[in-house]
Amino acid sequence: MKNLNLKVAILMLMISSGTYANIDTAELTVDQLHKLIIENKTTFKETMQDYLNAIAKNDQKGAHLNSIIVINPEALIAAEQADLEYKKIGKLKPLQGVPVLLKDNVDTENLLTTGGSISLKNNITTENAFIAQKLKDAGAIVIAKTNLHEFAVWGETKSSMQGQTHNPYDLTRTPGGSSGGTGASVAANFGIIGIGTDTINSIRSPASANSLVGLRPTIGLVSRSGIIPYSFTQDTAGPITRTVTDAARTLNVIVGYDPTDSITSLANNYSVDYTQSLKLNGLENKRIGVLNSFFGKEDIHKTTNDVVNQAILQMEKSGATIIQIDEPINADALVRDTSVHLYDLDEDLSTYLISHPKQKPIGNLANLIQSGEFDDGIKANIEKAVTLKKDSEEYKKRLIAREKLQKDVEKLMKNNQLDALVFPHQKRLVVPIGETQIERNGVLGSVTGFPSIVVPAGFSPKTETAPIGVPVGIEIFGLPLSEPQLLEIAYSFEQQYPMRKKPTLK
Repeated sequence: MKNLNLKVAILMLMISSGTYANIDTAELTVDQLHKLIIENKTTFKETMQDYLNAIAKNDQKGAHLNSIIVINPEALIAAEQADLEYKKIGKLKPLQGVPVLLKDNVDTENLLTTGGSISLKNNITTENAFIAQKLKDAGAIVIAKTNLHEFAVWGETKSSMQGQTHNPYDLTRTPGGSSGGTGASVAANFGIIGIGTDTINSIRSPASANSLVGLRPTIGLVSRSGIIPYSFTQDTAGPITRTVTDAARTLNVIVGYDPTDSITSLANNYSVDYTQSLKLNGLENKRIGVLNSFFGKEDIHKTTNDVVNQAILQMEKSGATIIQIDEPINADALVRDTSVHLYDLDEDLSTYLISHPKQKPIGNLANLIQSGEFDDGIKANIEKAVTLKKDSEEYKKRLIAREKLQKDVEKLMKNNQLDALVFPHQKRLVVPIGETQIERNGVLGSVTGFPSIVVPAGFSPKTETAPIGVPVGIEIFGLPLSEPQLLEIAYSFEQQYPMRKKPTLK
């Protein structure tokens, strides 16, 4: 598969780049792309070619990020069609011609969908997932499917299908995960927007590790149908982008009711334009709680703490009232004692395996284990998952604990009149390749189902392997359907304290 990807990329490079003036597509936003199109300074086909060139230069060559599982061979054709449509109609769809980097656990019509597993190496899906169709209807074009930690089971982005993805800021480190292929490729400017999925940390972890914006929406706003499941209790999908504005634009497109995913009844007749929250003064008069129990206390945590505390100080300077919250919430304990991800994994993943691939379905997780067609890094988790049952007393106990946590967090925020809680997404820097991701705080959002957004807070000091430092993200957490307020805070912070930097790839 890797050789096929490389051949496709080389073929793309052989296609003429046209006659337009060369446009630097690095760090390009949706708005900037559309402005260039309107001003007739480039075409969707030209820019798509530039992103394909970037993939060819640094995914399997150059920096060897190893973030792409499959390139869409129809991407240039779709971009040319977007150009023709614009010339004919004279009006742009919300994401027309925008190259999307789609996590490879999202079904995509006539493209491979593997979940990062060689067990699904022949899984050419015939229909778009609900979210993929919404992106297509908005004019977006899937340029490539990205690597993930196999079946989204953990956070280092290593799979049997593609191997280990590297962090573009420090090639010796992981890109976070499980949506690390999306994170690394968006950071490296292989496309404009990305889509990840999140069961515990998996959108926000790669956002934090790659100087990006990652938004986990309220459970029920975004459909999961057509996405390889991990835990229907905790799964959702959301944007991974370079700017808050692009996250808001993407969220506008993907939110919506899907009759095949009953939890999205929350989004039925729900209409919000999230770009209306992009206010420069969005931090003014906001009450923001600093969740002190989510900060590390050891020397290894100092770098992250320094970066995040500086970001909080900037929020205060920008008009927010900062309240110290000493509630003793333990993120590791929530993963261990409250999260139901492993209890759901067997039954929920098996609903996909029983019908995919169409020609030779795997059937269930037990059959997958017997086949041995997976990376050893997920072996312990999937072998444990098949021993856990949804009808067990422990599962019921966890659901009760989950409901209590939701009520306790809501009470905490209302009693303190908080608009949001903030904390470092990961207590220490993203781990080196070969180590297990630890001390992440995204579990609060995933177990409660409440929304949360990560934005770049800064970088660690430079090192030999990290020429501009390792990115650190600050997480901004809110109550259900508080995405407009979270985006206000995130946008105002981003605009007044811009910390996003592109990696120094050759």
